[in-house]
Amino acid sequence: MARRSTDLAITDLTGTRALLTGGSDGIGLAIAGRLADAGAELILPVRNMEKGRAAEHTIRSTAPTADLALHHLDLSSLESVTEFSQTLLSDGKPIHMFIGNAGVMNPPERQSTADGFELQFGTNHLGHAALIARLFPLLRDGRARVTLQISIAANQGAVNWDDPNWERSYDSMGAYSHSKIAYGLLGLELDRRSKANGWGITANLSHPGVAPTNLLAARPEIGRTQAVPTRRLITLFSRLGVMGTISSASLPALMAATTPGDQGGKFFGPNGIRGLGGRPAEQTLYSRLRSPEDGARMWELTEQLTGVTFPG
Repeated sequence: MARRSTDLAITDLTGTRALLTGGSDGIGLAIAGRLADAGAELILPVRNMEKGRAAEHTIRSTAPTADLALHHLDLSSLESVTEFSQTLLSDGKPIHMFIGNAGVMNPPERQSTADGFELQFGTNHLGHAALIARLFPLLRDGRARVTLQISIAANQGAVNWDDPNWERSYDSMGAYSHSKIAYGLLGLELDRRSKANGWGITANLSHPGVAPTNLLAARPEIGRTQAVPTRRLITLFSRLGVMGTISSASLPALMAATTPGDQGGKFFGPNGIRGLGGRPAEQTLYSRLRSPEDGARMWELTEQLTGVTFPG
């Protein structure tokens, strides 16, 4: 099957300071490369510095003069979030673009972060939320465009309000959906509060569809010694054009982050069958993300769990 072009034109980003999490491989690395090619000053915080240096080498192979700074950041540790944030705050330079792309998915059994949170909720949602709150002065100064990468999994399951850390019973996929719904609710609430308070920050959501990334590969650090069985099928469907490629899956977040004009409170994803692949486009918001009351509730729960307070 011939694959239709899904590429996206990106405006010149010279003078734009962009922070991207999860940029050391897969979709994140593809996003990082496009931002660097467009001239952005790229802040690349990574958990594994060796992978980070390899990513930098890859980026510089096509953008040799890229303005890129590697930092260490472990989103599963609030202490690490604080240390990284303090480094940027001490520089005092505004951040104009924030793309929260990092994530973990489907550990074979329940695991906890350094702070005792369920691993997926703690990394995918709470770590990013604490990072945004810590960096808020720089995001406000840069009138930042914030993009939170959720998942088609946010269109299933529900927020486990009564047991957000899944301590009483555990379902790995349910906890993953829960983390991505929570993340999406927070992003939309950030946009609402920014509009109400005049912060100048705009926040959007994106999802990459489905592509053969390392998210479902063997991940010994989370106890998964082999790739998830469906990864082979995803690779096949990607080759057939039914699902996305790593390159095409990077485009919805890039569209959310770089489309000119005020683009707050919107949702971008692939426009193919069931959102699995295709061209990037604005999407109808998932039903689980539409309630402003749930957004405010998630904001308050997030502050309570992380101990990090957002402004206002």
